[in-house]
Amino acid sequence: MARIVSLILASGEGTRLSVLTAKRAKPAVPFAGRYRMIDFILSNLVNSGIYTVGVLTQYRPRSLDDHLRQGRPWDLDREIEGGITILQPYLGRRDSDWYAGTADAVQQNLDFLRHHNPENVLILAGDHIYKMDYRILLQFHEEHQADVTIPTIRVPMDEATRMGILEVDNEYRIVSFEEKPAQPKGNLASMGIYVFRYDVLSQVLTEDAQRKDSRHDFGRDIIPRMIRTHRVFAFPFGGYWVDVGTVQAYWEAHMDLLQDSPPLDLADRNWIIYTRSQQRPPVDIRAGARVSNCLLTDGSIIAGHIEDSIFSPGVRVMAGAVVRESIIMDDTIIEPGAIVERAILDKDVVVGQGARVGAISDIPGESSITLVGKKTRLPAGIIINPGAIIAPDMSEQDFPRKIIGRGKIVGLTPEVT
Repeated sequence: MARIVSLILASGEGTRLSVLTAKRAKPAVPFAGRYRMIDFILSNLVNSGIYTVGVLTQYRPRSLDDHLRQGRPWDLDREIEGGITILQPYLGRRDSDWYAGTADAVQQNLDFLRHHNPENVLILAGDHIYKMDYRILLQFHEEHQADVTIPTIRVPMDEATRMGILEVDNEYRIVSFEEKPAQPKGNLASMGIYVFRYDVLSQVLTEDAQRKDSRHDFGRDIIPRMIRTHRVFAFPFGGYWVDVGTVQAYWEAHMDLLQDSPPLDLADRNWIIYTRSQQRPPVDIRAGARVSNCLLTDGSIIAGHIEDSIFSPGVRVMAGAVVRESIIMDDTIIEPGAIVERAILDKDVVVGQGARVGAISDIPGESSITLVGKKTRLPAGIIINPGAIIAPDMSEQDFPRKIIGRGKIVGLTPEVT
């Protein structure tokens, strides 16, 4: 592992997550109560013995930077060998600019790789949820004498249009690759992970930077061209993996954690998911509260009725309030008599007394997940129907109407929805 460097692509906007990424980069979005998405990637790295990591950030990086800092929770606060380095774009005289694509982002940081002189470079997306021992992946890469190896997984056909879909021969060598095809030939999908020989990576990125017809993207440009000229292999992955790139996928991944035997075991002491912990008191469940099938995080105070839900630190559910099938983030308050169902509430939201947010509804073709942005205060008695999206930072005075219709968008410009 000493001759490998990892780069985490953490600069995307994640617009399909709507208000959850209005104020933060997608890898910084909270997940499973106490974690951020990027925690799963960093934990995979250190559990695999990889300690030299560059994190490429760009879009709204403050929340992510605050979370990572010097990398201490992941044992990445190293001064002599390895450690974590935040790699943000900057405007220089010739060789730097905002990242134009995934390949361009790595190309602009070839000097970071050159400094460490690795044999192989492991390139990772910063916003996927999974566990993987990268040592097994690297062993496969070396055994097949690959120039690049791409982990793959079978996905449902209705999801294939938003993935990179590939075909392989009997030896797992990739013979075709198409990014987000309108009519997929199959359902073998790229996981957005790449292991490159460093010398090959440097060469193909330098050449790509000179191509005026390139979008400078691994899936759209680099990999399809390399299939014709290099040894490109697929690594079959059989574990749990999810791209939480949509609100529906994000909510479903949380509901997976509430199964009796969850496909992603957060209690596995042999593969710990590390994170920056908050200093909070223990969970406080008051007399008369009802709690069923929930994950609760430190500092939560529960006096109402909650079921099939996941709470981040400091959530308060007051007496008479009800929460079902929901994801509630840090320090949100559900006041007496309020009902929250199948909703995602960002940090510091207040749901006023007697309000109703969302409902458990399964109308075909419509999203039933209700979203409320960070630091919004919902007035007492308001009714927000399923699928509605409420912007961050809204006050009670911003809601002249007491009923928000199904699927309505309040306080957002179209590009943020």
